[in-house]
Amino acid sequence: MTYTDHRTMRRVLRREIAGTIGLLTDEHDFRAMRHYRSFLFDDHGIYLEHVEAVLRTRALQGSHTTLALFDPEEYTEFCAQRGLDPDSHTSRTRFTAELAATGATVPYEGQPLTDLLPALVDEGVRHATWEYATMLLARLGACPSCGEDLGREAFTRASRLLVRILDTAGPGSRHLVCSVSGPPETLVAVLHADDNGGHLELDDTEILEFTTVLAVGLATDKPGGLVLRTTAPGTPDRVHGWRLRAHGLEPLTAGEVFDAYCTDIESGDPIPPESNVDYCEPPDLGEDPSPSHHH
Repeated sequence: MTYTDHRTMRRVLRREIAGTIGLLTDEHDFRAMRHYRSFLFDDHGIYLEHVEAVLRTRALQGSHTTLALFDPEEYTEFCAQRGLDPDSHTSRTRFTAELAATGATVPYEGQPLTDLLPALVDEGVRHATWEYATMLLARLGACPSCGEDLGREAFTRASRLLVRILDTAGPGSRHLVCSVSGPPETLVAVLHADDNGGHLELDDTEILEFTTVLAVGLATDKPGGLVLRTTAPGTPDRVHGWRLRAHGLEPLTAGEVFDAYCTDIESGDPIPPESNVDYCEPPDLGEDPSPSHHH
């Protein structure tokens, strides 16, 4: 009886353990791991089938599992920094545990792996964008005149602007896109706010990423822009935008917003405008109560 009770309790405890699987999402990363003898898979498609089977089994057992984006290059650096043998499943497990705490992850909730793969890649891009934007702000250093941290000041200013944009947008759900041009690459952040009876529902991670990218645009001379689309039942969508400037945001005219939305970026050819959409000037954001840093 005691032995049975112990087995039952251990089964219960196993259900309490959350797990993370480090996933190789594409053929390139999969091939990079194949030169390790301890990595036993030789076909990416079969590997994904086994991953999905493990996910389904764990879900049936009541276990929670997340997927983490496994990057072979980052894995090699991880092992080198810690003096680990990269040709070991134990080292891969330690790296995956690190990813669970600091990397891009998505939860498995019974959806097909074909749906999870692009979601995980998108999460990885978002995470990398935030890390790079954070690094750019940190590199700004301190103001030579007063010693103020320029990156922190830009982030504070971006936070104030974001609050004013959301507050002046009018009723409806808000969808914002902020882009800051490179080199080496364009930073893009997206923020969606659902309007639940006048109360905006926002994701804290999206707020952090969006504010960081906006701060980079405000603190550097890189060209950029911010577009807001508001959607409410029974009315046309409203679209307006701003150029990013060191002093803040410069409103786009209704014609400029129309041209931006109705022009093919690559060819420059006109695109038919969407139906039931108004392209308009943005609302007045008012004066910033706390002026930006300047000397």
